[in-house]
Amino acid sequence: MTSTIIESFKRSRFYVIIGVLLIASSTIFYLIQIMIFNKSEDTFFYILQDIAFVPIQVLLVTIIISEILNRREKKVMISKLNMVIGAFFCEMGTELLRILSEYDQNNDNFRNVLMTNTAFSNVEYIKLREYIKKHDYLINCQNIDMGFLKSFLIEKRSCIMRLLENPNLLEQESFTDLLWAVSHLTEELSYRKNVQQLTIPDRTHLEGDIERTLSLLTTEWLVYVKHLQKYYPYIYSLVIRTNPFILNSSAEVK
Repeated sequence: MTSTIIESFKRSRFYVIIGVLLIASSTIFYLIQIMIFNKSEDTFFYILQDIAFVPIQVLLVTIIISEILNRREKKVMISKLNMVIGAFFCEMGTELLRILSEYDQNNDNFRNVLMTNTAFSNVEYIKLREYIKKHDYLINCQNIDMGFLKSFLIEKRSCIMRLLENPNLLEQESFTDLLWAVSHLTEELSYRKNVQQLTIPDRTHLEGDIERTLSLLTTEWLVYVKHLQKYYPYIYSLVIRTNPFILNSSAEVK
């Protein structure tokens, strides 16, 4: 604590010294100008003119230019984050979506809507997001191979942990929510020795966790696909050919 205060004091003193030196240098140059040209009125006029321009300069540099640079940096960061999101879907996201969506008892019409194999417009994309948001997921653990799901999630646990360690993902709040949902489901299953024999309350609890994970996973998959369609059409082509909502989908071009 004491060392932190000392370092803060040293840093503040450094800035004070620099400020005093800069002001002194400016004062010396103004005095030299007055001594050489003997026009103190003009010097004070230009000093006031420069001071009057300072608020405009602050507006231009600090607010407008800074905002432009921040937006550019944010755009670059989001592009990098989409690479991370892509790695998640390649590593486990697409397969997990394929597994969980098969157990959604209300997935008949839902699957037909998401069996897209062509590009979609912005209007269609918005409609799909709304459709996903309103979809009523219905999971029954008795129809799921819970042992396989548990093994799959535990095997991919390190992938989730690596992603959660990335501080930049805080900019993608919805994707972070997905990672926490998957992580929570993994922990829930890992603490149960026999996931094939569950009490009714426990089964209901796990079904809620799975439905939450599936909902977030489907939404993020659609956002990811839309991003690829706009910026990386060659990757988009592969993702659509391996669409997890299409039964027996294949990467082979037919």
